[in-house]
Amino acid sequence: MTDFDLFEFWTSEAEEHTSVADKTFETLCEPFAQWLDVSVSAVENGNKIIFFGNGGSASDAQHLATELAVRYISDREPIPALSLATDTSSLTAIGNDMGFEHIFARQINAVGQSGDIAVGISTSGKSPNVIKALEAARKKGIITVGLSGRDGGDMHEVCDLLLIIPSHTTARIQEMHITLGQMFCGAMEQRLGLV
Repeated sequence: MTDFDLFEFWTSEAEEHTSVADKTFETLCEPFAQWLDVSVSAVENGNKIIFFGNGGSASDAQHLATELAVRYISDREPIPALSLATDTSSLTAIGNDMGFEHIFARQINAVGQSGDIAVGISTSGKSPNVIKALEAARKKGIITVGLSGRDGGDMHEVCDLLLIIPSHTTARIQEMHITLGQMFCGAMEQRLGLV
């Protein structure tokens, strides 16, 4: 048996979560508002929102695309959104034939259109396949948005808008990514007048 103290662990996790959440809400309202503005304009102009990321960030990409395309709060018209992390045939074919670093960029080149919004999610900001996809998106005239943490990594050079969670802890960064993502979905419904 270890000397694991559940209460100490519980308290420490809660305090760190609350601290990161407070700092996130203090610092990211303006870039969040900009992300919302460009996304509303894109959808109103007939474009779509494309999400992608690895691991937990892939799950966030799927989650948020689904909230928009299906519904978030109540039944309403769909908001055009998709995740590039869901098609196992494309992911494995691209990874096998072209290299894992191209799994999202190749799909951006296939389905992305000028005026779309590409949302790359990477807690470190250094995922090569996310960076390559954002580079590909920029070349196509797609607005690039990044959700990151730590110091933003390599995403500074490839994102028109970058929301950096003020933490170095992966779990806390992921918690704030999904929090901001859920808020984004709710705000999109409101701003588009769908609910």
